[in-house]
Amino acid sequence: MDHLNKLEALKEKISKEKNILIAFSGGIDSALLLKVARDVLGKGAFCVILDAKTVPRSEIKDAESFVKDLHVGYDIVKFSILKDKDFIKNPFNRCYLCKKASSEILRNIAAERGIKRVADGLNLSDLSEYRPGIKASDEEGIWHPFVDLKIEKADIRRISKDIGIPFWDKPSSACLVSRIPYGEEITREKLRMIEEAEEFLKEEGFEVVRVRIHERIARIEILKDDFDAFFHVKKEIAKELKQIGFKYVTLDLEGYRSGSIDKDLL
Repeated sequence: MDHLNKLEALKEKISKEKNILIAFSGGIDSALLLKVARDVLGKGAFCVILDAKTVPRSEIKDAESFVKDLHVGYDIVKFSILKDKDFIKNPFNRCYLCKKASSEILRNIAAERGIKRVADGLNLSDLSEYRPGIKASDEEGIWHPFVDLKIEKADIRRISKDIGIPFWDKPSSACLVSRIPYGEEITREKLRMIEEAEEFLKEEGFEVVRVRIHERIARIEILKDDFDAFFHVKKEIAKELKQIGFKYVTLDLEGYRSGSIDKDLL
């Protein structure tokens, strides 16, 4: 089935729902799901943006801008996951703990609004990665339409481009906690340092970037094609990241790898 047929199948699937609540992160996956739901169900589509300290402020701002332009109903809800003592210990199942708590919030909001379906943008490609949060969302009854229809990340980008979502090629994002190795305590200070460092590097033109934190060491991952540009401004980068709070600033010579901290777990 090509991507256009998958789009029609998605529309048909959603049309069977009276209404739906979508967990909207601001990424292209949930953006496509939200737009299709709005087009098919009109006011029956609603979304919730969970505002946690583990999410960059720029992502929250962009997410709200998109839903406003889409003219779809939404709520921005504070999500205080950093109050969870087990979560901040940063165990291997930290994503399970987070997703369990966030899914409960979404289900409660849906119940208050009389919405029976809560859906997210999980796609078939995500199943090949280490994602303990999937188990939690399944336990809480969160629906994954893309998985049901065997829609992959590449399909989502192609469909999004065809229907005019402007950020169809936006690099994948992940919560800031994914930059902290398992077992190292999650703190607001570490999250601040990571966020400020990545925002600075993006302003310098490195669109795909992760700043992994190892105590006070910054391990920067960028695309290998960007290495030359990086070395032209390495002094400025080192100076800025040290001002942010890092003691040492390093470049990972293997380049950007999605979920590199998880590789030993797979």
